Amino acid sequence: MPAPCGVRVLPARLTVSESEPPLSPAALEAALGTLGVLSSEKELTAWRVANLGRKSPLALALRSLGRLPVEERAAVGRFLNQAKARLHRGFRSRQADLKARKTDSLTPLDVSLPGRPLPRGGLHPITRTEREVVAAFASMGFHVIEGPEVETEYYNFEALRIPADHPARDSMDTFYLDALTSRSSRQPLLLRTHTSPNQIRFMERQEPPIRVIAPGRTYRNEATDATHEWMITQTEVLAVDRGLTLSQLKGTLEEFARRLFGEDRTIRFRCDYFPFVEPGVEVSVSSPQGWIEILGAGMVHPEILENMGYDPAVFTGFAAGLGLERIAMLRYGIRDIRQFYENDLRFLRQF
Repeated sequence: MPAPCGVRVLPARLTVSESEPPLSPAALEAALGTLGVLSSEKELTAWRVANLGRKSPLALALRSLGRLPVEERAAVGRFLNQAKARLHRGFRSRQADLKARKTDSLTPLDVSLPGRPLPRGGLHPITRTEREVVAAFASMGFHVIEGPEVETEYYNFEALRIPADHPARDSMDTFYLDALTSRSSRQPLLLRTHTSPNQIRFMERQEPPIRVIAPGRTYRNEATDATHEWMITQTEVLAVDRGLTLSQLKGTLEEFARRLFGEDRTIRFRCDYFPFVEPGVEVSVSSPQGWIEILGAGMVHPEILENMGYDPAVFTGFAAGLGLERIAMLRYGIRDIRQFYENDLRFLRQF
């Protein structure tokens, strides 16, 4: 009868002498017979430690070979090595049997069942609107440029004809950083209030013709309410070339409005003031409810062109700036701008 599981079937202590072999064939067969009653991985591991581990009788016998008489070592060593090989084969065979039995006991896969649905994400409404706006202008030959969100006063204000004492700075109150750009220039750093600095940086290193669109986040110290946020995503458009006129600006913006709001839409220009354009216009789009303002635009001020090294007598340009949140609110019928950034999945799943 095989020894019960977990009981060492090899001698606990081997006596090395001329008359008694270190490990008898009967003990070996008893150890192999024990494998048949093992029914779990845990029992099999215990068997391996007891019969093949570092402190097992077989291991002790192998380490005791050196104390045997020389004429007995070869025969005993051959027997112990054969015993070790048989124990290893028996262990691997039983291990494979237990794994196969475990696999057979698993519930078979029913391939006729429908797969579990995987949750699908979607684009944020502002990201979607930005891509559609960029695509509309890209189809008319404009390409995207980017720039830093942390700017200097020069690029954010002074290069755009907004000096320190200009009233327009009141409406562009922003967030300043404690750091300076360098000890020599002592230029304060701030979060940009519009993406117009991107246009200045581009014009400094690029000769006309220029047709670019500059999307990105902008920051202003606003009192947050249903129509104002301290961070908005703005997109600005700039074109500089020979002979550009206000009528070409209007044609460009009319095509943009049709692509975003529908083929039946028209736009309206009304005079407005912006420091960096002359003349400046407020642009509204038609809707069933009447005219709705969507952006500001105008012809690039000659002083800015001259500061960039362009001859205002040869080159003219037009620019436009719009807030993507306003466009998205009009397209999707959203009344509170704060919903875009509350991360409420009930709101975002609608898009």
